[in-house]
Amino acid sequence: MRNPLSEKIVSIPPSGIRKFFDIVSEMEGAISLGVGEPDFETPWHIREEGIYSLEKGRTFYTSNAGLKELKIEICKYLQRRCNVAYDYNTEVTVTVGGSEAIDIALRAMLDPGDEVLIPQPSYVSYVPCTVLADGVPVVIELEEKDQFKLTKEKLLEKITPKTKILVLPFPNNPTGAVMTREDLAEIVPVIIENDLFVISDEIYSELTYNGDHVTIASFPGMKERTILINGFSKSYAMTGWRLGYAAGPAEILKQMIKIHQFAIMCAPTTSQYAAVSALRDGDEDVRTMRESYNQRRRYLMNAFEEMGLDCFEPHGAFYMFPSIKRFGMTSDEFATRLLKEEKVAVVPGTAFGDSGEGFLRISYAYSLEDLKRALARIENFIKRLDGKA
Repeated sequence: MRNPLSEKIVSIPPSGIRKFFDIVSEMEGAISLGVGEPDFETPWHIREEGIYSLEKGRTFYTSNAGLKELKIEICKYLQRRCNVAYDYNTEVTVTVGGSEAIDIALRAMLDPGDEVLIPQPSYVSYVPCTVLADGVPVVIELEEKDQFKLTKEKLLEKITPKTKILVLPFPNNPTGAVMTREDLAEIVPVIIENDLFVISDEIYSELTYNGDHVTIASFPGMKERTILINGFSKSYAMTGWRLGYAAGPAEILKQMIKIHQFAIMCAPTTSQYAAVSALRDGDEDVRTMRESYNQRRRYLMNAFEEMGLDCFEPHGAFYMFPSIKRFGMTSDEFATRLLKEEKVAVVPGTAFGDSGEGFLRISYAYSLEDLKRALARIENFIKRLDGKA
């Protein structure tokens, strides 16, 4: 029998995040600090709108690009929060989570051999989605000394005549790094001078703790070369509703919708009606969740300092990225021993790229009670490594 599998698919490794949580699911008494999912329930008014849509029998397909009502609210939100104006009819499409938006943007824009610049550590989907779209991923290794931000110098080092797209993953998963207006202003001229396009993944845009999020699409000359990707999972605690969106130039969106049409048809109808309520009436919900995350962020920073675990201060998302280099173990070895000896699951930094070696991703999207229990176990583990226990 001939090989039934695609060599390209087989060559792509599975997500490095899942390994530990498959073990945790069967380990009694284990505490997981690894899943990037809010611990809040979806706010009631959002759930209520979803329930109402079902009661009214709104179980039909929407248009491929999404409900008109939702697209209008997305445009109002982007104008209000990001100061960028989009045409709901031609410049916005609703997707099955932000991940689908990343996938179809790359597929709509890349020809075989086109290079995509991917700053790492970063979300696990960028490299495989680039490969699946026949592009060539080119990694830009971010460093702690730069607070894991993308610098002009690092960007210039990796640009070649084949470079077409820069992925901009900020606020960043897993580091929590944020690009400020001043940081973005440094790289905008490089992008324009080299005629690059940007896929800006802004799924954590509402979770910043040192000033409001700034989108690169708001800079002069950048809206026409940026696909802005966002969604409802992180900001509104709607992970299971599977809803995201992309906003960008009409000519690119038209081709993205074509792929979406053939592969997906449309995003879940119930989720779309619920998302209308999220955008219209959810600002206070977001504010409440952000304040709670910020409290946990400060608590972890203080706890890490007390136990001697080095960690730069993250200003976005809900992750810490502490360094474990002083222990002389790889990230995978440290995480494996921590899980076996203390039943605490964290994600090795290498799950997000080779430049994550020597670091761990720890999510603080958990209750303070769970965080305190987990940190006590981590402290015990570190004391044993240091010979103090």
